[in-house]
Amino acid sequence: MKTSDFEYELPQEFIAQTPIEPRDSARLLVMDRAGGSLKQHVFRDLTDLLTPEDVLVLNETRVIPARLFARKVPSGGRVEILLLHEVAPLQWAALVGGKRVTEGQKLKVDDGPVAEIIAEQSGSQRTIQFSQSVDDWLHLAGHVPLPPYIKAVLKEPERYQTIYAQESGSAAAPTAGLHFTHELIDRLERLGVRIVKITLHVGLDTFAPVTVDDPRDHKIHTEWCRITPDVASVVNETKKAGGRVVAVGTTSVRALESACVQSRTGHELADFDGPTNLFILPGFVFRVVDAMITNFHLPRSSLLMLVSAFAGREKILSAYAVARQEGYRFYSFGDAMLIL
Repeated sequence: MKTSDFEYELPQEFIAQTPIEPRDSARLLVMDRAGGSLKQHVFRDLTDLLTPEDVLVLNETRVIPARLFARKVPSGGRVEILLLHEVAPLQWAALVGGKRVTEGQKLKVDDGPVAEIIAEQSGSQRTIQFSQSVDDWLHLAGHVPLPPYIKAVLKEPERYQTIYAQESGSAAAPTAGLHFTHELIDRLERLGVRIVKITLHVGLDTFAPVTVDDPRDHKIHTEWCRITPDVASVVNETKKAGGRVVAVGTTSVRALESACVQSRTGHELADFDGPTNLFILPGFVFRVVDAMITNFHLPRSSLLMLVSAFAGREKILSAYAVARQEGYRFYSFGDAMLIL
């Protein structure tokens, strides 16, 4: 296996810069992973593609406004901060952009408190100590951290949140869920589809390409997730009854499979609350997920490798080629796939 096996060409014009309206009017490419056949739908057709025996697993994480602007104290030089995750009370791992932002440097956040760089890591990674809890002011000083390939200004920040987002903690949205509307969820529930919610807080490393030649040498990012006992019970009941566990997004897949790996039996889902560094590559044995809703992912990314593990690399790359031919929109604000 080589990282170059997960390369494909994508002209810039295929990268969606703005979200489509309404949310559930996005296109949906449906793949039968057994044979690789493809059918074209729109997202709201999920009511025709799922059954009352299925359970739909949503990630209810909420993106925090993690992009901050600050000035050096006392020089006044401009600095950009991107919060990744809290490592201790008042301390955050972050990416810091600016000249000579070294350990000991104090920063005054615009409309926020004073912070200090207390440790330097590789590249632009830093550990920052804030003078007060970010919960008190982040909603005033922070900005939504859109992925680097989105250049257009997002006029409505809530459009980069799922309509069911509840638990704040992500640096990026679980984008497969951006296609759901309240009306679509209501229709699915009336159909009899069971809907459960888990949490996995997405880190910015989710966008990072795999740069080593052998993906097995790649250090996967760690993310925190939680699956409650009630959710585990519903998922296990569904599988025992012959229904399908349909994960919305690679984040839900990663949370579910991580919890199963950590369970006592290794084949039944158990409740889980903690970090996961599970790296799903081709050859991985899926124990929980039967179907997946996902967007179209970046070349050489761990997410492309995950969906390739689920459906087969050749089938995925072939489906991506069809999507390009048909003018599908790619990445965070793009169209979706349903892999059955």
